[in-house]
Amino acid sequence: MSNFVEELSWRGMLHDAMPGTKEQLAKEMTSAYVGIDPTADSLHIGHLVSIMMLKHFQNAGHRPLALIGGATGMIGDPSGKSKERNLLDEAALRHNQNAIKEQLRLFLDFDSEADNAAILVNNYDWMRDFTFLDFIRDIGKHLTVNYMMAKDSVKKRLSGEGEGMSFTEFTYQLVQGFDFLHLYREYNCKIQMGGSDQWGNITTGTELIRRKESGEAFALTCPLITKADGGKFGKTEEGNIWLSAEYTSPYTFYQFWLNTSDADAEKYIKIFTMLGQEEIAQRVAEHNEAPHQRDLQRKLAEEVTTMVHGAKELEMAVKASDILFGRSTEEDLKTLGVRTLLEIFSGVPQFEIKKELLSEGLDIITLLAEETQVFSSKGEARKMLQANGVSLNKVKVSLDKQVDMSDTIADQYLLAQKGRKNYFLIKLV
Repeated sequence: MSNFVEELSWRGMLHDAMPGTKEQLAKEMTSAYVGIDPTADSLHIGHLVSIMMLKHFQNAGHRPLALIGGATGMIGDPSGKSKERNLLDEAALRHNQNAIKEQLRLFLDFDSEADNAAILVNNYDWMRDFTFLDFIRDIGKHLTVNYMMAKDSVKKRLSGEGEGMSFTEFTYQLVQGFDFLHLYREYNCKIQMGGSDQWGNITTGTELIRRKESGEAFALTCPLITKADGGKFGKTEEGNIWLSAEYTSPYTFYQFWLNTSDADAEKYIKIFTMLGQEEIAQRVAEHNEAPHQRDLQRKLAEEVTTMVHGAKELEMAVKASDILFGRSTEEDLKTLGVRTLLEIFSGVPQFEIKKELLSEGLDIITLLAEETQVFSSKGEARKMLQANGVSLNKVKVSLDKQVDMSDTIADQYLLAQKGRKNYFLIKLV
């Protein structure tokens, strides 16, 4: 078994670990879990750090458990939040769980017969028949209110000027602690992992195991990922970057990683890829010699996009990116798909024309200077066409060009280009 703790350390993925964690991992194959609240039917890149921890854990010869928080998702975790979140019903949580499991298969081996094959569990399965009276008798009496209130996540909410904390959320750490106890009993799970903001909840579990079972369990956390400019990782103006192509297209996903800063790219390539230490060091050194080429960002984007969406979608995302920089063909453009096309050119001027205008062909000057306002006059259009400065769907066009339906993208769009950088999207209605 490779050294899991050392692997996390050089990758910048280790924030804290309880004494004895490293020794436990060296002693035997160990089970560890990470909890994921299924508040949506897709993971987003904020989940990726803990998922990569599980992936490294399995690669090191240990057994990862992914816990879908069907029960805790009905409560809401106060850690790092200033107010209570909306709660979901069981049907929504079950739907989300099934979708998340399919995404986890991209990272973890659930299906092999190896001793360390990953396991997916849902805490709703052991919490749904646990009565309130049973809970306060068997679990609640083992931890004092003083102990629970000493947790940072609780203190911050109680001392703030916000809405305070409901009893429901106050009990969250007990429920999460019971999860750890249950997994300790049923799967011999001895480690819980998560973000550094989860330290209080995780150590509640280790304390419960000590008091209830006289057993030894451990906590290991990763740092909360930040951006070099102080902004929140994984958030854009449009919201979360999702792993589901339905919510975030592979093109937009690829662009997110491609557009990271130099400092962030050097940090992220260690955390979010499986590249080895030697290769990363070499790539960082090469990048520092020619940072303008952005090779480090490109490699980061390629690795993460392939891991999440596959090689074919990566190829399409690269083609889509090349379109903006002139390294593409009309064929590339027409194989993109309408959604990606609209994302690439979301900020460019758009015009609408009636589809029947192209049924018998429309001369290029009329299209660009009368039916649309790509050019302010026919004279301006003619002058630039004569100078070979106009493209339609990335192909240079001349004065005698007749535009018809065969020129369209998905029978719906035309992409006009004036000079090198001025794009216009023409929609047929």
